[in-house]
Parts: sequence; structure tokens; C-alpha cells
Amino acid sequence: MNMSGLTLQEYEFEKQFNENEAIQWMQENWKKSFLFSALYAAFIFGGRHLMNKRAKFELRKPLVLWSLTLAVFSIFGALRTGAYMVYILMTKGLKQSVCDQSFYYGPVSKFWAYAFVLSKAPELGDTIFIVLRKQKLIFLHWYHHITVLLYSWYSYKDMVAGGGWFMTMNYSVHALMYSYYALRAAGFRVSRKFAMFITLSQITQMLVGCIINYLVFSWMQQDQCHSHFQNIFWSSLMYLSYLLLFCHFFFEAYICKTRKTTKAE
Repeated sequence: MNMSGLTLQEYEFEKQFNENEAIQWMQENWKKSFLFSALYAAFIFGGRHLMNKRAKFELRKPLVLWSLTLAVFSIFGALRTGAYMVYILMTKGLKQSVCDQSFYYGPVSKFWAYAFVLSKAPELGDTIFIVLRKQKLIFLHWYHHITVLLYSWYSYKDMVAGGGWFMTMNYSVHALMYSYYALRAAGFRVSRKFAMFITLSQITQMLVGCIINYLVFSWMQQDQCHSHFQNIFWSSLMYLSYLLLFCHFFFEAYICKTRKTTKAE
């Protein structure tokens, strides 16, 4: 694949990946995401109840390994899907990058699209560490995990428009986020500004997600985008709720705390 005179190398595992089998499996099994979500919710509330009477687990080394694994996975995913999206943008334009379904079966992106949606199930494991280490568990954390899992599995089976943007943005933000978690778990001091930057990146992601949904809806009216109203409705509701929750989190975590620190001094 040529990208502005450069060759985007396709690795053997990407070439051999059978997207038709993956899509068929998801069409037959996507509702299992509800089962995973129910088990996840049961663990959260049951686990927190059990941990009330127990001392917290340290789990520092497993947490470093867990975060580092997800960081490496996200970095590779961001690089591969990002390269593909840049190629589509530069050769075919914005509308094609949003509406074209090639992201789901493109030689480079097809593997990473499926890896993305499958990864949303094991990513629920983030919360295991929070519960067992008796850390603060906020609504945004578990709400985000459940809804991303449900929407990703629900959407992949239909190869809806906008997926390339959604997945590439998520990979990119997670590459930063899990790298930060790995460094913190390993005992490194990380600047507070880096944490602020990650949250601002998440807010930007949600804002762009809302814009992409608007574009999909507009171009769908002209029969130029493959999607359906139900998907756009749920996606827009999800991204808007994330936008509000992440803005609230940023205000509480950084604005309010800064003011309290200033007053204390």
C-alpha cells in the first residue's frame, strides 16, 4: 500500500486475517457482551462488599505487567490504524475516511479493527485491580468500560461508518493512558501535567466522536454513509455522556484541587 510515495508494509498476520469469519462470529455472538457486562457489574459490587472486611492487596508487579501489556497493544494499534487512516485521508478525503467501510476489511486495518473490539472484554480487568487494591472507583470508570464493550461489539457486526475514526482515536488515547498507568505502577514520578493532557485528549476524543456522528448522519441522508439511525442515536448518546463526564472529571480533579491547594497555601 502506497502512502504519499511511501510503502505501508503489511505484516503476514494482517494479510492472513479472515475478516469475514470475524464479522460472522460477531454477528452470531455480539449479545454475549451483555453477559460479560453483567458479570463485570456483579464483580464490582460483590467484590467491593467482600473487600470491605479485608486488607487491600498490593498487586504492584501484576499491575505494571497488565498496564504495560495494554500500553504496547494500544501503541501498535494506534500506529497501524493511524497509518491507514492517514492514507485514506490523504488519498480519498474526509468523507471517504468517515463513510468508507474499507477499515473493516483493509489489508492493514482489518486485523486491528477486530483486535480492538475483542480487547474491550479483557480491558474490564482494569477494575479488578481497583477493587482488590481498595482504590476509589468512580462512576465514569465502570460506565465507560461497560458501554464501550456493548457499543463496540454491537457496531462491528454491521461495519458502520465512522468506525475507523472511533477505533483509531481510542487506540491513541489508550496508548498514552496505559503508558501513564504502567509508569505510575512501577513507581516513577510522572508530571501532573501529563495526567491533565491525557484527560484533555479524552475530552477531545469525545468531542470529535460527536462531530463524526453528525457527519455520518448528514451523509447517511444522501446515501453516502453506511449506518442506521439506531446506531447513530446510541453512539451520539454515548459520546455526549462521555464528554460531559470527562469535563466534570477534569474540573473536579484539576481545577477544584488546584484552587483548594492555592487557598491552603
